[in-house]
Amino acid sequence: MNDSQLRRELEKLLPKEQLFTDELSRLVKGCDAGLYRLIPRAVVKVNSEAEVIRLMQFCSRENIPVTFKAAGTSLSGQTITDSILMESGEGFAFSAITDNGKTATFGVSLTGTAANRMLQRYHRKIGPKPASINAAKIGGILANNASGSSYGIQHNSYNTVRSMRIIFADGTLLDTADPASRQAFAESHPELIASLVELHREVTGNEAIRNRIAEKFRLKNTCGYGVNALIDFSDPIEILQHLMIGSEGTLGFISQATFETVPDHRLKATALVYFRNLRDVCQAILPLRGSPVSAAELLDRNALRAVENQTGVPAELKSLPEEAAALLIDTSADDEETLLAQIGEIESAMNHIHTLSAIRFTTDRQLYNLYWSVRNGLFTSAAASRPPQTACVIEDIAFDGAILGDALAEVRELLIHSGYADAVMWGHLLDGNVHFTLFPDINSPEGVDRYSRFMHDLSQLVAVKHNGSLKAEHGTGRNMAPFVELEWGAEIYGVMKRIKSAFDPQQILNPGVIINDDKELFVKNLKNIPDAHPLIDKCIECGFCEVICPSRELTLTPRQRIVAYRRLTGMGDVKRRKQWAEKMNYSFNETCATDGLCAIACPVGINTGKLVKELRWKENGKVAKRMAEAIANHMDLVTATIRNLMKLPHAIARITGYGWMESVARGIYRIGDGLLPLWTRYTPTGSRKICRSIFPAGHGDTPEVVYFPSCVTRSMGGPAFGFTGSEDVPSKMISVLRKAGYTVIIPDGREKLCCGMAFSSKGFRDQAHRKARELNEALLQASRNGELPIVCDMSPCLLHMRETVDSRLRLYDQVEFIHDFLLARLNLRKRPVTVAIHTTCSSAKMGLEEKLYTVALRCAEKVVTPQNVSCCGWAGDRGFFYPELNNSALKPLKHDIGDATEGYSNSRTCEIGLSINSGIAYRSLVYLVDQASE
Repeated sequence: MNDSQLRRELEKLLPKEQLFTDELSRLVKGCDAGLYRLIPRAVVKVNSEAEVIRLMQFCSRENIPVTFKAAGTSLSGQTITDSILMESGEGFAFSAITDNGKTATFGVSLTGTAANRMLQRYHRKIGPKPASINAAKIGGILANNASGSSYGIQHNSYNTVRSMRIIFADGTLLDTADPASRQAFAESHPELIASLVELHREVTGNEAIRNRIAEKFRLKNTCGYGVNALIDFSDPIEILQHLMIGSEGTLGFISQATFETVPDHRLKATALVYFRNLRDVCQAILPLRGSPVSAAELLDRNALRAVENQTGVPAELKSLPEEAAALLIDTSADDEETLLAQIGEIESAMNHIHTLSAIRFTTDRQLYNLYWSVRNGLFTSAAASRPPQTACVIEDIAFDGAILGDALAEVRELLIHSGYADAVMWGHLLDGNVHFTLFPDINSPEGVDRYSRFMHDLSQLVAVKHNGSLKAEHGTGRNMAPFVELEWGAEIYGVMKRIKSAFDPQQILNPGVIINDDKELFVKNLKNIPDAHPLIDKCIECGFCEVICPSRELTLTPRQRIVAYRRLTGMGDVKRRKQWAEKMNYSFNETCATDGLCAIACPVGINTGKLVKELRWKENGKVAKRMAEAIANHMDLVTATIRNLMKLPHAIARITGYGWMESVARGIYRIGDGLLPLWTRYTPTGSRKICRSIFPAGHGDTPEVVYFPSCVTRSMGGPAFGFTGSEDVPSKMISVLRKAGYTVIIPDGREKLCCGMAFSSKGFRDQAHRKARELNEALLQASRNGELPIVCDMSPCLLHMRETVDSRLRLYDQVEFIHDFLLARLNLRKRPVTVAIHTTCSSAKMGLEEKLYTVALRCAEKVVTPQNVSCCGWAGDRGFFYPELNNSALKPLKHDIGDATEGYSNSRTCEIGLSINSGIAYRSLVYLVDQASE
């Protein structure tokens, strides 16, 4: 079946919008975090079990291989294919919490963090805790038997899943929680059931094999299938269910799973402890295993060096000895007395172990989160420091604790001997589970050969000499498939082959993964990652950025933009390159919000939006630059014109009705074909012109504040549909400041002022820099060279100002200024309403989430923070011209606001999109504060 025929057949099974067969989509959706690259023939997004069943039946009937993908954060090459790639969609992002949070059912498209957020109110969480939990989805967590930093295997997926729904290669659905489904499956699949019964009998009846399996699974182990299911259970359905965990999509598709959750203690403490060397660290294993420790994370000297320059990291990291290592110890409890007792017990247990400094636990939440954020981002932080044009490979091994110190020393010697002295090592100490990175040059035959020799040597050292695990928790994939037999021996490897054949006799489910007799598979289909642009060259395509991107369900994610751009820069043919650039323009450029939130999610701070802005700058032609120059030169005229124009549609709508006016506006928008903005009832009216420079508080000697009303609020800061009253944002801001006893100073020349962000986001650098300089001079004058604080009413503008103006200026967003200076000066009464709040991208970057919530809660009885919304996707003015971006980003909003009847934020443009997609009017926070202080 050729590709065109395949597309036609798939269109019979699924809606066209869920099928991706164009070159760009297949490339970017086919990538994962591993070092391999295969391009799928087609990518299919599925949103229901019925769609999965139809697809599986088709693949079985036509004998076409299919591979499953959730988030694509897998590291061993288990979610790539050159056949059909099946991507689990939003239809599998569901949940059901039961038994007061002690059990919970999740669809496979929910991230681990989203699942834990739902369990938070019950003080529970799922057991697995991979470092990628913010991005990794339940499907991948199950498919790889993730465990993470939680001590031991007690709380991994294998030991905490109670039931699941599985769709097999022939399209049959099994619900292991339903007795009728179990019975029906046993009747319809007697051969599979008989095979599992026979395998159980053989394995448990062979003492050598049984003991070998039991011994191997005392350690973390995801190398090969979880054959411990054959000795842990006798019921064939239970065996089947537990074999599915860690099977990497090679035995069937899990659509949902019910977990037995674990306690999430309210109070937490952590300590970063330094040791002379790796052997000293390993001496802490036995005493810590007997202590109330929830995690103990090892970091070698290279790991510490990889993060020592990150903001907030202890300064002493830079002065540690060359052989030093560290341990990040975690403990938690539900009350302070217990927590302090546990800290004391841990310190006492480690009294006899030599450390480079005293053990100091911290309960400071900010510092605690920083330490763990640094730890969870170690892999990608290390990868960012790799030499140019090298890949990043992460290995994941485990040893018995009694030999760990010696084994790690040998691993380090092997790394140095193999030319990988810069490898970074870290891991879960109490489990003897250690990760390390190496940076092979896979663009040259010599580099590939060196990597191949190292992997063979490592396998002998870990699996043969020390009887360890070649893959402890990252899955076998393609990377370790050639070495599974070496670790387990021919007999048990034969058992694994029989398992695969019993579940998937046609060998169509993720073929080549886990079971593969090609001993050189691990050095085939390697990614070629060119130096494309300094802003993105550090990217290892881990996918951590994707969950936070507003265009992720519409076009591309940051990872996908980088993959596409790398392909573009690697094209030698000029004509082909131009065609590719045109093909990816809408997805890559036009629907990128350039909000920079990807830099927060990325462990190495890559801001893909900066790349997009850079390219916009290069693509701006002479006409566009002249227009930008004209706007910059006549900002006063532009804002005045907008101020007057914005009043007209609302005036007409009040006569004709908003429905009619919106219909007309949609028609004009369609005729304009992207040149004219889309007006809606939530588009603001024009602001009133600010005619004064000073607004006295009205009594005695009062503090002064400089208020810079942004060009947006000066021109379109007025009310919209759903507002009560006619006051605009500047009027409300001045009102709140004066109520708090402040004299308000407006900078001179205010009508001409602009921070330059609007120009910067479109790539007009010269105009952006000039407007920033003009504003800087005006603010220095108004604030008396920084003596007075300055508050701005638009958080995106304020953040841009912080990045571009004089450091002497004390700049505050409205949220921050109200929280830090006004709450104590205002007489606030809670209004009897439920309000929803939105933290803008710029506010998130400035860490204002808690302050926004605190201010809102002082003014309203109940505050709702939508959990599934990050960036709104309005992106300055992009929501006017690409409303589909805003609609896609805010798809969950209407559900997430619950019973809220009002919405508040701190960016007037963002509030437009929030209002459209929630059905309630969003306003600036100063409206709420002004009402509560009356």
